[in-house]
Amino acid sequence: MAIETSHSVILVTGGTGLVGYAIQHVINSEPLGSRFGRRAGETWVFIGSKDADLRDPEQARMIFDKHKPTHVIHLAALVGGLYRNMRYKLSFLRDNTLINDNVLRCAHEFGVSKVISCLSTCVFPDNVTYPLDESKIHLGPPHESNYGYAYAKRMIDIANRAYHDEHGCNFTSAIPTNVFGPNDNFDLEDSHVIPALIHKCLQAKRDNTPFVVFGTGKPLRQFIYSFDLAKLFIWQLREYDDVEPVILSVGEDEEVSIKQVTDAIVAAVGFEGEYRFDPSRADGQFRKPASNQKLLSLLGSKFEFTPLDVALRDTVRWLVEHYDKDARIRRTNARKNGSSVTDVHPIGRK
Repeated sequence: MAIETSHSVILVTGGTGLVGYAIQHVINSEPLGSRFGRRAGETWVFIGSKDADLRDPEQARMIFDKHKPTHVIHLAALVGGLYRNMRYKLSFLRDNTLINDNVLRCAHEFGVSKVISCLSTCVFPDNVTYPLDESKIHLGPPHESNYGYAYAKRMIDIANRAYHDEHGCNFTSAIPTNVFGPNDNFDLEDSHVIPALIHKCLQAKRDNTPFVVFGTGKPLRQFIYSFDLAKLFIWQLREYDDVEPVILSVGEDEEVSIKQVTDAIVAAVGFEGEYRFDPSRADGQFRKPASNQKLLSLLGSKFEFTPLDVALRDTVRWLVEHYDKDARIRRTNARKNGSSVTDVHPIGRK
């Protein structure tokens, strides 16, 4: 069932975060009426944590009652990097479970035509044959380092199937690999690997200090630029109707090491100082290559992914332009300088 363009209201939860920002950019910058651009009769609504705390069922219901969406892209989540996931497993499990249950329940109660929820490759089992594909989500426990977040996300797939079987709901999910881009969370204490490395490298350049990267640099990852991922979410919303999830990713042959990524960031930032790795810090899961063959077969035409070095340069440029205006970065600097800061619970970021 393709998206109806007459009087369609598309609600994007987590709409002020990384992927929500990218979807808004793509919708407004692609040609009107194109495959990824805004279409006649569509109203897009992007909400963030300031609009509602989606852990609260009444606030979630208020959002659905206010906007009366016909379609939902569900991105809202409590997210963080490796070390934050390791410290707060219960918080990641409980908060994300509440958010997901409230959004899907409201979507059913308000008669939403379609929901796409955002999962993550961390939902996959730690011990599984590679490459990962959509059939392997539930074949074993996820990696110990982030099992709270992983199980909460994995349960969305279970809920989608239950809503489909019991009520006929058109609920599905997307599984992106590691995402980065403009408007990412660049907080040094709880961001993902690329934004943390970019911020740390910029600080080292500014302060003329060594650039020290946690871990060995050996783990391998697939990275997708947020603007590319936004296009794939829009495609999935309009053209894909199946409860089975879809991995949204570059090909497994584009796996790169953390050292390769860091080298590219050093080049993009123009850092010329001392640069080394600290192998005493945890690496996390070594690799989790994912296949995008299902995605490519469904797209029906060649999709051009942005080259990693180009996407990194654009992301570095965005951060440089916004460095003094980004509240999350100011919060990081305040913590570094010993100031008292109020931590913002990052619901709505993904």
